[in-house]
Amino acid sequence: MHRPHAKAAVIAQPAPQSKQTVFWIIAILLAIIATALIVGQPGSTLIQPANAQNSSMVGARGIFAFTGQLDEDSYGLFMLDVDSNNVWVYQYQPNDSRLKLVAARSFLYDRYLEDYKNAAPGPQEIKRMLDDQRRIQSRVKNGGVAGANNGGVIYTDVPGAVELFEDGGKKNDDSDRRDMRMTPAG
Repeated sequence: MHRPHAKAAVIAQPAPQSKQTVFWIIAILLAIIATALIVGQPGSTLIQPANAQNSSMVGARGIFAFTGQLDEDSYGLFMLDVDSNNVWVYQYQPNDSRLKLVAARSFLYDRYLEDYKNAAPGPQEIKRMLDDQRRIQSRVKNGGVAGANNGGVIYTDVPGAVELFEDGGKKNDDSDRRDMRMTPAG
């Protein structure tokens, strides 16, 4: 008896050589991928990244536009050119459906002003406040009030601290602070 399906089964089986070819193709593709990953590492000079802009530039560039209210009844378009250090404002006029230039200014030198028509506290007062805050934080970090090393003399305005000192907190005549010497504990 002749079996017609026996030949078909033999033809569908892969030959041993084609199995080996598939493994070589996989090995070559993996080698190509590994080479691309190694060459593409940062600092590699073989492939340079394509940057759309110069990466050494920091900060915003160009012209920015935003809207806002100018007064009770009108709105405007504010334009800011960072590159030329200019700002200008257009007022929208709804009756004419137009924009009217109402102000323009260069802020090239304005940014160097430290204090101009500002409400209190000013920059110097804020600096003094920050210095006081840093001094207090340093004293707390170092274990309390013993931040002043003036030969055992500590000046303080702390109410209730008088009992801790040997002179009872007698007021110094030429200062409104209290001159007190610490007594050793125990």
